Amino acid sequence: METNLFTLREYSDLLQKDIAKILGIHCRTYSSWETGTKIIPLKHLNSLCNYYKVSMDYIFKLSKSKTYNNINYLKELNKKEIGLRIKNVREVNNLTLRDLAGELNTTSSTISAYETGKTLILTAFAYQICKKYNVSLDWLCGREK
Repeated sequence: METNLFTLREYSDLLQKDIAKILGIHCRTYSSWETGTKIIPLKHLNSLCNYYKVSMDYIFKLSKSKTYNNINYLKELNKKEIGLRIKNVREVNNLTLRDLAGELNTTSSTISAYETGKTLILTAFAYQICKKYNVSLDWLCGREK
């Protein structure tokens, strides 16, 4: 999954260790996100977007626009709100829990846990939903109305 993490950091004239310190993580962890060997968790993605004042869609190259007029810079993501939006995408596209689980190569109970807000969706799954159903990652995560 290609990102703009390197571009944003370089443009801001920061080192990987600077961003790692801002996020309270190890430099190796941040480096693995920037190189694409690991996927950044949504909570850290949200923090980075808030720091850089950019959209999640921009970081994941779902949009060329860095930001939107109606972005909410959330301190924390709301699992219940995200769950309702996942359910909305599923229902609008006439999918059962099993259908969506199959598309994401996971279980129906995992999708149910996301939709009820018990668990925060994995970034990779959120990204797949956004790509396939043409929705904004910022919208899915409650950062955009």
